[in-house]
Order: sequence, then C-alpha cells, then structure tokens
Amino acid sequence: MHDKFSVLFLGKADDHDCARALEFSQRYFAPVAHCLGRWGEPLPVHAREWQGDYIISYLSRWVVPAELLTRARKAAVNFHPASPHYPGIGCNNFALYENAEEYGVTCHHMATQVDTGAIIAVRRFPVLPEDNVESLLKRTYENQIELFLEIAPMMAAGRNLPMAGESWTRRPFTRKEFNELFRITPDMPGQEIARRIRAVSYRSFQPYIEIDGFRFEYVPPN
Repeated sequence: MHDKFSVLFLGKADDHDCARALEFSQRYFAPVAHCLGRWGEPLPVHAREWQGDYIISYLSRWVVPAELLTRARKAAVNFHPASPHYPGIGCNNFALYENAEEYGVTCHHMATQVDTGAIIAVRRFPVLPEDNVESLLKRTYENQIELFLEIAPMMAAGRNLPMAGESWTRRPFTRKEFNELFRITPDMPGQEIARRIRAVSYRSFQPYIEIDGFRFEYVPPN
C-alpha cells in the first residue's frame, strides 16, 4: 500500500459537486489543504505558500500563480466545465450563442496561461435545441463530477495520467468578450438578439438593452 499523496484543493464555495470532489480528496489523499472561494476573493496565504504532490482545481475562482504551479511535485490538474473548443470564461454561454451541437468537460494539466495545458481526458454530450443556460449547466456539472471520479483515483494511486490526444482549438474567451454577450442594441437583427438572450439568461443574470449610451433592463417574458 503506497503512502497517500498531499493535495491542495481549490474550489467553489457552496457548491454540491465541489463538496463531493473535496470529500473524495480528503478520503484518498493526505494531507489535503483546501480553499473554497467566490469570484473576487484573494487566494489565501496558506494556499500561496503550499507545496506538495498535487494541485486539484475544481470550479476554482482563482487563477493559480505560476510559482504555485511549480510546487506541485506530481501534477497540477484542472477540471474545466467545457470541451476543448471552449476555453476561458463563459464557456457554456458561448456554446449556446454559437448554437453548438456538442459540448463537454475537460480535465487538463494547468499551465501559466488559463486553459492551455495538455489535455488529460474529455467527456462530451449533445447540446439540445431546447437547452438554455440552466439545463446545459446541469448536464455539464453532472459530467464534470463523473470525470473527476474517473481521474482522481488514478492520481490517488500515483498512476501516470493519460493523454487525450486532443488540443485546445482556440484562445481562451476573455471577461470582456463574455460581458459583451449581455449587450443588445436596437440595430441588431432579431436572430442575433434571440441568440444573446438564450446565451446569457440565467436566473438574475439577464442581458441589457443599450440605446444612445443608456442601459435598460431586459425583462424575460413569463
């Protein structure tokens, strides 16, 4: 029986699947340092100073500094909620905007630039014509935790991680590009407006209408 490997687990606060991934890590790795955070929160000092065997990023809200990546003796691995065609931020939104027929989740080695590291494994599933942000996210997270439960046991056993033989197909989407998806103007064709509404409407998150530099709230129909 091998010794357990140490882990730094970075994840999203108040997320059920992230909690499951952390629970698995705490059971099969040791010791496990963990940070669960929200957008805009700084990476805690104890994480910045960590060193050990593996870094696991699961829906993490932080970009991991390069110097921290180098302290993972075996691997620094991210579970990305999109296929290799959608790196960066707003992945599912851009898939809906582009009327993609297929989506997925990706496990990859972390690199200094977000979503550019070597790909370990990919799980794909269809995007349905009736999908919206909520339904696509639901299936994404279901597939992501399944992918985690495939890859994490390999890490816990100290096995070499596989290579998917795939590459990222574009540069990562930026926050600026994501924010632009929310903008609707009167001169846009109806089809473009419909694509944007489908791509970003999610609970309290809604597009806005811009007229002569003024913003007006978009209220979805009941």
